[in-house]
Amino acid sequence: MQVIEDFSRPAWSDGSRSVCTIGAYDGLHLGHRTVIDHVRTIAGNTSARSVIVTFDRHPASLVRPESAPRLLTDQQQKMELLADSGVDSVAVVRFDEAQAAESPEDFVVRVLVRALRVRAVVVGEDFHFGRGRAGNVDLLRRLGEEHDFGVVPYTLITGEDSRVVSSTAIRTALAAGDVATAGDMLGRPYELRGVVADGDKRGRTIGFPTANVEVPSAMCVPADGVYAAWYVRDSGPRAGAAYPAAVNVGRRPTFYDDQPWSVVEAHVIDNGPDDHQPLDLYGESARLRFVARLRGEKKFSGVDELKAQLQHDIDAARQMLS
Repeated sequence: MQVIEDFSRPAWSDGSRSVCTIGAYDGLHLGHRTVIDHVRTIAGNTSARSVIVTFDRHPASLVRPESAPRLLTDQQQKMELLADSGVDSVAVVRFDEAQAAESPEDFVVRVLVRALRVRAVVVGEDFHFGRGRAGNVDLLRRLGEEHDFGVVPYTLITGEDSRVVSSTAIRTALAAGDVATAGDMLGRPYELRGVVADGDKRGRTIGFPTANVEVPSAMCVPADGVYAAWYVRDSGPRAGAAYPAAVNVGRRPTFYDDQPWSVVEAHVIDNGPDDHQPLDLYGESARLRFVARLRGEKKFSGVDELKAQLQHDIDAARQMLS
């Protein structure tokens, strides 16, 4: 997949034209994939290149940081998913103060017309872009008549329960702990990435060691509770190995009365080839792929009650993931 970051000149020297869609593409969910498939089909039928125009950060993180949504994918994961989508090129626009101030007309001419030589733009019917979100489908159509490109609007797809598939709907599901519904809309388990850091090692002292996965604050974390998930080693000697896990997201009320933030702790259930010795995960990068919520977070009367519940959680997670 070609990555385009320079918009000061045409992206291709052979005069190729493109079919583009534009958006943050956070999560790259089933709705996004439907649009990308449509872009690829039109491009294939018109001998053009299929291109996704996206940004190096979510635009809301700059223009309204106080209310910017938590991310479903970081930039690295988004680019990996786009590469797997089969699109020819991804145009990554740096979203800074200058970009936020650019008029929609100037953006279209600079990026779509001059750099990407667009033949058709595929966007949602409620698409807005440019300074103050002043650009819309009607403006694109007027500019298309002037610069020789068409506009193909699409309607957001709905899931089996008639729920609109969108990044907002996925965040809502995660906020309720409904990782199964979030996964259905994504077309894959919801994934968090982070580095295993030193914790208080309390789990190890009670016989249930956990990996304390430090997740970037910008990411959308499921609601507090216990989940069945896959723990994937993202680095180290067995990078790519996946293990069933019980993951706790929460503030550990049995031990702390006022912990101000939730932590993400994963107990690897079966070590697979490494089952004969404890896994040394400190400092490694990890990916947690959430499959189902087992229960909400609860304060227990003591360590014995907690240990009994943890064993029950582990058994439930093992059965669900088997």
